[in-house]
Amino acid sequence: MGKNLKGKECGKGICQRKDGLYCARFVDKYGKRHEKYFSTVQEARNWLDDARYADKHDNLFVPSDMTVDAWFDYWINHIVGDLAPNTRRNYCERYFRNIQSVIGNMRLADVKPLHCKMVLNQMEADYAGSTIRQTYIAMGTMFKSALMNDLIAKHPMDGVRYTKPVRAVNDIKFLTVEEQRKFLEAAKRSHNYAQYALILETGLRTGELIGLTWDAIDWKKRTLTVNKTLEYRYKQGYWRAGPPKTQQSYRTIPLTNRAYQILKKVASRRGERKESEMLSQTLEYIDRRTGQNANLMMSDLVFINWRTGEPTKNSSYDTHLYKLCDEANIKRFCMHALRHTYATRAIESGVQPKVLQRLLGHASIKTTMDRYVHVTDESMSEAVRQFETGLLAKMV
Repeated sequence: MGKNLKGKECGKGICQRKDGLYCARFVDKYGKRHEKYFSTVQEARNWLDDARYADKHDNLFVPSDMTVDAWFDYWINHIVGDLAPNTRRNYCERYFRNIQSVIGNMRLADVKPLHCKMVLNQMEADYAGSTIRQTYIAMGTMFKSALMNDLIAKHPMDGVRYTKPVRAVNDIKFLTVEEQRKFLEAAKRSHNYAQYALILETGLRTGELIGLTWDAIDWKKRTLTVNKTLEYRYKQGYWRAGPPKTQQSYRTIPLTNRAYQILKKVASRRGERKESEMLSQTLEYIDRRTGQNANLMMSDLVFINWRTGEPTKNSSYDTHLYKLCDEANIKRFCMHALRHTYATRAIESGVQPKVLQRLLGHASIKTTMDRYVHVTDESMSEAVRQFETGLLAKMV
């Protein structure tokens, strides 16, 4: 039991040197000795407690003076390594562009709500509400993990809110019935018609569509299984296979008659299509459900660019869509608007939100309700007619 200069016991593993500094030391399970010096006995005790806890639980040893920068680096690389690529990219962009300059050099334990609010306030003038919300989520998730791992005593974002409004649901683009008709009429003359029409029948995400392989289609049961994605990483210059966005995104979708016929037609022409040498590749990724390696055989992809014989890049679909929109004389939209449109048609057709949640692969029913369930003028008029008919029937 160590003592201070006045002879008072400091606790096991701690003693005070002649220069006044407190020395904390311990030997880990591997026999390695750790030692550090502090100005106060409490700092020494905190460091020692952290070190012993980490050693006992096989965790990273986190010193009490760990910075937010150091924690983010460990957190993004070791704790949330199974994030969807886009989510991981969003966290990194928001941290390095908005969070780091304000709190990156601070000690993790010193961050308070006012510092977190400062990050959001500095974004107010130059960023959209949705980007501020992303930053809020990134900070909150990062600090929640620190709290769960006993690195901080209190979540520094308790009571912190962002005030700039996020884009309203009504601003999210989806096609009206008439716009959808005009678009499909124009799309019939393009080589990508099957892809666009299939999303409107299934609600697939773009990455799920690009990564769709023939082994995911059960012709007998007339279903389509979503169990992987494929996207082109422009910065790195290669194709990347991966798991669906979330655990709930793994799903099997019953095919409509139109979806079934679309896929049958594509299958009948499979032997005629041009195929690039790159389709000989087999891409490896981690199956989110099992944690085991899984493979995507490029030669088994359902949709291939007719001209290059390679998968069509994410952005190329959007560029082609713009041309079709101009041809159809409708407002331009991107690929994800087709998924929004599928969800909107489903609700208008009477599909229950809980069922739609499963079909879309959403982790939360709130996402389905807030983001994809749009109330159109046509649906409101139809609801009033249903109400009126039902009321009159009861009064007769």
